[in-house]
Amino acid sequence: MFQTILHAVVLGFGLILPVGVQNVFVFNQGATQRTFLGALPVILTASLCDTILILAAVFGVSLIVLTFSWLQAALYGIGCVFLLYMGWVLWRSNPSSSSSTRQTEEVPQPKKQILFAASVSLLNPHAILDTIGVIGTNSLNYAGGDKWVFMISIVCVSWLWFFGLAFAGRLIGKHDTSGRFIARLNKVSACMIWGVAVYMGLQFL
Repeated sequence: MFQTILHAVVLGFGLILPVGVQNVFVFNQGATQRTFLGALPVILTASLCDTILILAAVFGVSLIVLTFSWLQAALYGIGCVFLLYMGWVLWRSNPSSSSSTRQTEEVPQPKKQILFAASVSLLNPHAILDTIGVIGTNSLNYAGGDKWVFMISIVCVSWLWFFGLAFAGRLIGKHDTSGRFIARLNKVSACMIWGVAVYMGLQFL
C-alpha cells in the first residue's frame, strides 16, 4: 500500500506542479482576496473539478470525450470564448495600492469566482488529456482496494496543493502593499489565459 500511495503522490505532484492557467488563477485569488476565506470558492471549485477529472479517468468515463469528435470541438470552442473573456477581465483589473482602498473595493461575487475556476479547470483540453492519458493509464496497474488507494491519494494531493497555493498567494499579497506585484501577476495571468484560448481556437477551427 505504501508503494501505491508513493506512486500516486509523485504522479499527482508531477502533473499539478507545472505552471498553468489553473494554478495561476488560484494563486491570484489567494493574493487578491481580502481574506483567505474569500478565496475558498475558487479553491473548492478547482479541487472538486480536479477530483471529477481524476474519478472520470480512473473509471474510464472521460474516454467519452475522445470517442466523440463533436464533444472535443465543443470543448475547444466554448473554452476559447470564455478564456478570452476571463483574460480581458484580469488584464483590466486594478489592484488597490492601500489597505484602506482594499476595504472598499468591489470583491468578485462567489458565483463569478466559481465560474472562472471551473472554466480553467474543465475547459482545458490539456488537463483532460493529461488526466486520461497519465492518471487513467497508471490506474490500470491497480485493482480493487489498491485502485481506490491510488485514486484517493491523488485526490488528496490535488486538494492540498490548491489550499497551499492560495495560502502562498495570500502571504505574498499581504506584503504587496503597493499592489504592483499583483497588477503584474494579473497581466501575466491574462497573457497565459489568452495563449491557451488562441490554441483552443486553432484546434476548434
